[in-house]
Amino acid sequence: MSKSTQEWLETTWGKATARFPQRRPKFESSSGADVDPLYGPEALAEWNYHEKLGFPGEFPFTRGVQPTMYRGRLWTMRQYAGFADAEESNRRYKFLLEQGQTGLSVAFDLPTQIGYDSDSPEAEGEVGKVGVAISSLEDMETLTNGIPMEKITTSMTINATGPILLALYVAAAKKQGADLSKIGGTIQNDILKEYIARGTYIYPPRPSLRLITDTFAWCKDNLPEWNTISISGYHMREAGCTAAQELAFTFADAIEYVDAALKVGMQFDEFGGRLAFFWACHSNFLEEVAKFRASRRIWAKIAKERYQSKDPRAQMVRFHTQTGGATLTAQQPLNNLVRTTLQAMSAVLGGTQSLHTNSYDEALALPTEESVELALRTQQIIAFESGVADTIDPLAGSYYIEALTDRVEAEAWAYLSRIEDIGGALIGIEQGFQQREIQESAYRLQKMTETKDRIVVGVNDFVTDSMVEPDLMRVDPTLGKRRAQQLAALRKRRDNANVERILGRIREAARGDENTMPLFIEAVEAYTTVGEICTVLREEWGEYQEVMTI
Repeated sequence: MSKSTQEWLETTWGKATARFPQRRPKFESSSGADVDPLYGPEALAEWNYHEKLGFPGEFPFTRGVQPTMYRGRLWTMRQYAGFADAEESNRRYKFLLEQGQTGLSVAFDLPTQIGYDSDSPEAEGEVGKVGVAISSLEDMETLTNGIPMEKITTSMTINATGPILLALYVAAAKKQGADLSKIGGTIQNDILKEYIARGTYIYPPRPSLRLITDTFAWCKDNLPEWNTISISGYHMREAGCTAAQELAFTFADAIEYVDAALKVGMQFDEFGGRLAFFWACHSNFLEEVAKFRASRRIWAKIAKERYQSKDPRAQMVRFHTQTGGATLTAQQPLNNLVRTTLQAMSAVLGGTQSLHTNSYDEALALPTEESVELALRTQQIIAFESGVADTIDPLAGSYYIEALTDRVEAEAWAYLSRIEDIGGALIGIEQGFQQREIQESAYRLQKMTETKDRIVVGVNDFVTDSMVEPDLMRVDPTLGKRRAQQLAALRKRRDNANVERILGRIREAARGDENTMPLFIEAVEAYTTVGEICTVLREEWGEYQEVMTI
């Protein structure tokens, strides 16, 4: 007679651990749930293959959103990049495309993210530091110079000013003579997570939601291949939340966006297929695989049951993944190569559609050209040499993977229920609920590191005295001054009366309900700057003040 898992634990396992104790008293997931020493058939006693898994390309999409997955087409290798001015970043993009990158991912500097031009007093010392400085159509034309916008998809990590940057991208594409129906890419445009975890917001949440629904509506009719939002759990995970919280808080935000779009008369299946998601991938290898698989199942159920979706495409979670920036260490930075490789492998085994691999030196500075190339090569080696992309969902059926997928899903649903009881993500943000939950999770993680219940190699164990610092990339400190001179010249040669006229129309639209996207496009085509548009909106809508959660 075959033994049950419990019998084995009580006999063979029990005797072994009595003689040789486990290396630590407790093994747990990111949420603190116990990880059992062994998973057997009992872990899936009530498990139904067709209900939980199904087949790739079919509801509930646990095994992947495409029937062929990577046997048909590999994930998009999209290295996040941008620094200094548009000319410098354009050179980096061309270098990456020459090395085999298959999509662009644009990082913007902090002034651009929060609506200040490079010559603004608020921008001093920050121009081009953490991303590329973009203030006008002139900058966007330089950024995309020589890059065929009909053929290369572009992801733009921009939120509070997202619709304006999209307007700049559209205007640049038109100047290239591109067919807008063929322009593909993604704009992050996810403002709610900024209030929760990241902080690059400008306006209060409700007018910010209005900008997002304006983008949904305009793109539906004018930019059909564009993903109008990338609803992001990445930044919440980087702030310290658990894998399950990452899913729950992101999907709660997604529900808020969808409900806002429904309120202005859109139908879910009209725009649901253009929603994209963005996950972090941290170092608990198998839990991250389970998280990605659970994410597809959760959203498929939300789309079908909450929104009565009939279109399978609108039920799919299509997501980009970035390896965990918060897991990188300044100590022994070459260790980050190993961390990033494992995280990238986890994302691929979890079925990502797009992937960015962090560079090993990012805990110290913006990555060098050499380290970025190595990060891209990491993806290419996984794709072409490891064999993990040769079959679909290769870990399916593992007792542990399936039990873990179910558990992450259940934990996420529990959080979604709590947020629903509060009144939704927006009210939760206004009350500080998500912020407090993330702070508590981050505190628990930090305490585990301090007590060595969680080992970070090179930081709290296996430490060396020597500090090896690789060659770092530096942004020219005179960049801000040069950018100010460029903007002064731009303002002299444009039609300023026309700029003032269009800004007046944007002010009227902010007071009413006219869709802002056509006005933003008209404004940037007249070389109105990002900061000038944002100043008008600030004057009409005010600025958000952070909720105190302690």
